Amino acid sequence: MADLDRREMRGQRSGCLLVCAVALGIAGRIVWRGGFVLGKKSPEVVYDYDLFVVGGGSAGVRLARWSASQYGARVALVDLPFALVSSKKTAGGIGGTCVIRGCVPKKLLIYGSSFEDSIRDAAGYGWSIPMRPAHHWSRLMSAKNAEVSRLNTVYKDMLGRSNVSMYEGYARIVGPHTVDISGRRFTARHLCVATGSRASVLSIPGNDLPGVITSDEALVLPRRPDKLVIVGAGYIGVEFAGFFHGYGTEVHLIFRSDLPLRGFDEDVRAHVLEQLKSRGIHVHAGEKSVSIEAGKKDRLIYKTDAGTVLEVDNVLFATGRRPNTGQLGLEEMGVEIDPRRGNVVVNDYSQTSVDSIYAVGDVTGRVSLTPVALMEGMALSITLFGGKPTTANHEDVPTAVFSQPPVATCGLTEAAAATKYRSVDVYISKFRPLKHSMPTGRAAEERVMLKMVVVSDGYRGAGRVVGLHMVGDYAAEVMQALAVAMRAGASKATFDSTIAIHPT
Repeated sequence: MADLDRREMRGQRSGCLLVCAVALGIAGRIVWRGGFVLGKKSPEVVYDYDLFVVGGGSAGVRLARWSASQYGARVALVDLPFALVSSKKTAGGIGGTCVIRGCVPKKLLIYGSSFEDSIRDAAGYGWSIPMRPAHHWSRLMSAKNAEVSRLNTVYKDMLGRSNVSMYEGYARIVGPHTVDISGRRFTARHLCVATGSRASVLSIPGNDLPGVITSDEALVLPRRPDKLVIVGAGYIGVEFAGFFHGYGTEVHLIFRSDLPLRGFDEDVRAHVLEQLKSRGIHVHAGEKSVSIEAGKKDRLIYKTDAGTVLEVDNVLFATGRRPNTGQLGLEEMGVEIDPRRGNVVVNDYSQTSVDSIYAVGDVTGRVSLTPVALMEGMALSITLFGGKPTTANHEDVPTAVFSQPPVATCGLTEAAAATKYRSVDVYISKFRPLKHSMPTGRAAEERVMLKMVVVSDGYRGAGRVVGLHMVGDYAAEVMQALAVAMRAGASKATFDSTIAIHPT
């Protein structure tokens, strides 16, 4: 209906509209549109937007951009002002954790840390390096920060070109269709929470001392630490241990279990432990953090229950991330939050317990990986505006740990496969890579491991490959291709009949 018609109808029906507005809690944001239900004229609420996304990380940006550009939906997105280090209410930025303070800057620092190894390897191939090259940490940080800032601008430009309205500020959901941003209220037919997660620290004495950091601060340190404790040996702990060691930091990796990378295949975990030790990283397995105290000259005294006492420049907590769900108004609106893990509970279509409110990405605690967040955002866009209810597939998700050497995996661990299929055959190989058959002096720290898990004959799905695991250079790139084969249901026989590339 034309704007003139709507203005005229607003004047004629102001009394009815006021009643509706009060009932819905969105006074001033309702107009009357002509509509017929069972032959009778009926009111239909018109919202400011079709979709309002709270959070501008990977999931939120994909959902907003796709919904606006592909389906013509009226979409808005809100995030906090850009900053390299995030805070709960004042600092964030379009691009989110992955782009600003996660995957991308981390990978850039990993690239840089590997040049020392390349220089060492060169000697095994006849190159003579006159002197050890000097590294300038400040130049590295400056270049990395510039790239992250550029990407933030790129993401904002992509949203702008897709006609997504962008807002800055701290948002709260104050109604099933209403978002409040610093006192300004907007309505939308659908709301989506895509606020991601935040790094957590252990509740021990001294966890708030200067120099105690999370991955956020570790990526912007103005000075490289000479000695560093990393607490936790998941993705972040293992990756950060590798690149800090590569730049020359003495790294002590502390974790409670006997092996790093909890949740990964046991053979992968054991192999990574060997590689960490071979590279010279100090591994403290089976130890729990007890306290951190202030030492001399801005140093920290870190202690464990095993009697370990370390005087270090920084203590980095890599002890997991918590979904960012607090103080958003979700529970007040009746949105179910998992009481133990803190994530928004959603169904297969990313819908919460409130019909008009959805959630995608790490805030849902399903599979906390950027590509999964992208898929969830895309699936929800198709569901809401594409006329085709679509779910994101969370099975056989390939993933990589950019340790040194890197880890990549797809499908089930041996233990999980045995439980699901009752019986599996395991094929495993460990070897020295061709590159290090030359006298690089680093063969021990670059050993490759490959593992394939196959359903045994006589069982349902016999011969199908249900788990692939690799530790070694280019593991992520190799696994990306293998993941396609797994998604297609490839069997061990298919792999065996495929002609290999040689030499690799």
